[in-house]
Amino acid sequence: MAAMKRVVLLGRGGAGRGGSGKSALAARLGAITGLPVIELDRHFWGPGLEATPPDQWAAVQRELVGDEAWIMDGDLGPYDVPDVRLQAADTVILLDFSFSRCAWRAIRRSRERADFWRWVWAYRRRSRPLLLAAITTHAGDANLHVIRNPRALRRFAAHVTTGQIPGRP
Repeated sequence: MAAMKRVVLLGRGGAGRGGSGKSALAARLGAITGLPVIELDRHFWGPGLEATPPDQWAAVQRELVGDEAWIMDGDLGPYDVPDVRLQAADTVILLDFSFSRCAWRAIRRSRERADFWRWVWAYRRRSRPLLLAAITTHAGDANLHVIRNPRALRRFAAHVTTGQIPGRP
């Protein structure tokens, strides 16, 4: 089993109020492993939820991945440039929960813009295939964990707690 030192968390959600549970998992993994958690939303969104331009966002990420160990929590959907952090990752966790679960969590937490809902609705059809291709291209040597439901998430967290993280087959 390889140790997790540079972890990228991806999945349906948005603007720090999403529905897949990335932030909660990042906080839990940070507490278990002692790795610092970097919330990408805080670095990406400007005033009025203005998106950082792609070239500038890639530059910000190049600075962030320079540290020896981290957990990067965030999937910025159509605005994102995940290649930089994927290239530096040793572990990629994709939370692939259902639309209904993510939508319910997002509705309970806050109001969202229309572009958020379009992204959440089309995630499996549009964003997920692009993310999987980016993972294959830029993080081919990383351990990939695709977690599809809360039970699998609890099981994964228990493995991390005991130090028995399953590696890539």
